[in-house]
Amino acid sequence: MQTTNKVLIPNGCEAVVAEYREQDVVDYRFNPFIEALPPILSQEEVIDHLAIYPPLDPKERQLETHIRFHLVQRLFQYFQPLGVHLDLENRISRLIRQGYVHRNPIPSGFLEQIDGAQEWIRSRHVEASGNQGFRSQSALTIIGPSGLGKSTAINRILSLYPQVIVHSEYQGIPFSADQITWLKVDCPHDGSIKGLTIDFFRNVDLLLGTRYYRQYGSARYPISALQPAMSQISRTYGLGLLVIDEIQHLSTAKSQGAEKMLNYFVTLVNTIGIPVVLIGTNKAAGVLQSQFRQARRGSGQGDMVWERMKQDASWDLLLEGIWDYQWVRKPVPITPELSAELYDLSQGIVDIAVKIFVMAQIRAMSSGKETLSAFLFRQVANEQLRLVQPMLSSLRSGNVRELAKYEDIQPIDIGSFIERESSAARMSQKIKELQLAKKQAERQATSVTEESIIKLLELEIPPATAKRLVNKVMEGKGILTVPNVVKTALALHAQGESDKTDGRSDQKGQAIEGDIRAEVAEGKKKGLSAYEVLKQRGIINPTSTDPLFVVG
Repeated sequence: MQTTNKVLIPNGCEAVVAEYREQDVVDYRFNPFIEALPPILSQEEVIDHLAIYPPLDPKERQLETHIRFHLVQRLFQYFQPLGVHLDLENRISRLIRQGYVHRNPIPSGFLEQIDGAQEWIRSRHVEASGNQGFRSQSALTIIGPSGLGKSTAINRILSLYPQVIVHSEYQGIPFSADQITWLKVDCPHDGSIKGLTIDFFRNVDLLLGTRYYRQYGSARYPISALQPAMSQISRTYGLGLLVIDEIQHLSTAKSQGAEKMLNYFVTLVNTIGIPVVLIGTNKAAGVLQSQFRQARRGSGQGDMVWERMKQDASWDLLLEGIWDYQWVRKPVPITPELSAELYDLSQGIVDIAVKIFVMAQIRAMSSGKETLSAFLFRQVANEQLRLVQPMLSSLRSGNVRELAKYEDIQPIDIGSFIERESSAARMSQKIKELQLAKKQAERQATSVTEESIIKLLELEIPPATAKRLVNKVMEGKGILTVPNVVKTALALHAQGESDKTDGRSDQKGQAIEGDIRAEVAEGKKKGLSAYEVLKQRGIINPTSTDPLFVVG
């Protein structure tokens, strides 16, 4: 959500100045960390804020192929909110706010000075000291194969919240604080707690311009010292939500490494009250069947098993949205056949479906077909999805035992595909340019030949002699200009070349020459050029690569 009251933190990111909103939920009142958050959105507002529909001008379809290769990349920006996204946004909204309920940064003495706060404190029957009455907070796990859009969806939802909010005064009371509403880190490839905490420090530094990474990033600090520092920083900056992606990497952790990290997540959730979101592929399901799940049981937002799309109304909505984004010159309307083909090839995995749609357009452009078809979808899928075909086949068959062999989906390298198609398109274009240049050269040579003969005829050189002289000059000398050809031909004529005949009688030749000259002279009176007269007479055949002379 866009906010206008922005401020730049020295050496850090762009933040927003806190604007406090009255809360409809009583539990959220008189808490600056909650009141500074954007308002709670309705489903219609969530759709409006999450959706991304890139621009498309139909005129762009007429641009050159290499330009359209770039335009088709816009499809990767497209985001169509679906039911699963609305559910996730609602859970994230509750997680952040519930995590702040028992972490009110305003001391009880200050709260009592605020009009209405005393009645609010009495009605809630809690101590306003902050941590007394604290209960276990929530966590959320999101599990599903790669390519379903888990990380993309969480990034879109987090973007609804300003990541850093700067506080200076609350209800007339000085209150100076930098609030981090959310922080997203990736679980290290080795599943180590130290790697995670160091990445945490680095991300905080990028946001606030602090130097925690320089202070704690050295090898001399043990894990026992890094974890308390991470907890203290989370408290100091009012961290609202910690998102840890690629949690499946815990499966590669050293002995008891996964258990230790999960225990640390439990500490963040239960001791500090920071909600944690864990995102991973199916490979992560095993490591989550442990203490972390037990700690969260019955406490909050539960788990989300992110499944591939079914061929239902949601699939139709997604496909109808992306179908408008065709940059081929002959776009086709969506049909049940094309929808079914794309679903069968992708098995409802959004990333694969979009990439097939993009690659098919690129292939249509590079091949010159400039239209989409079910055959083209299957062709690019068979060529580019070879690594994931075993998993897709298991999904088609519904064989759970076979599917269990595949913990993840191999990424599809669309970049190399585009490069190959670009090279093919450039080669095809080069061949076309060479062919065009050859034809233009032939037409130019023909034009020079015709014009040179006409010039010689105007100089009263007999047609047969003019043709023979011009052909002799042009022979094996490439493309010459008309003046050069005429000049050289006249020189040859002066040297006696005109005395050579083609086996025709002088008498017959002279008769034809006299007739032609007379016709050219008569044509000039009528406003016709010598070329037009010769063409009407049939002496020049304009469709031939070489002028055809009929003499005798």
